[in-house]
Amino acid sequence: MSNLPIFDVAGSAMTAQSVRLSTVASNLANADSIAGTPDAVFRAKQPVFSAEAVPGNPALAGVQVTEVSESNAAPLKRYEPGHPLADAQGYVYAPDIDPVAQMVDLISASRSYQANVEVFNSAKELAMATLNMGR
Repeated sequence: MSNLPIFDVAGSAMTAQSVRLSTVASNLANADSIAGTPDAVFRAKQPVFSAEAVPGNPALAGVQVTEVSESNAAPLKRYEPGHPLADAQGYVYAPDIDPVAQMVDLISASRSYQANVEVFNSAKELAMATLNMGR
């Protein structure tokens, strides 16, 4: 906790967006993965955010990641009898991940992170200007 709660708020937002960026990267990396059974398929992940009161100042709220949930979408079933992971009927299973939607989420998370970096930098510059007033 800092004396200026804006650093706590912006810092919590940057941490949350960093988790979001990591989950999107994981989803994109595994979008083309294949499994031999529906149970072994990679499940897309999505962070769940919630407001978090700033200690010492209940009027302000930061953000925290309360959990990282997994998608319950059914895997995509494809007939590929020659694939080494194919089951007895010749099917392989892939995660139901939309790369375009993941890229939109990636851009959104990146912009949110950048915006909070700007908030952090602006607050730092203002604090330094305030400290330099007495010189």
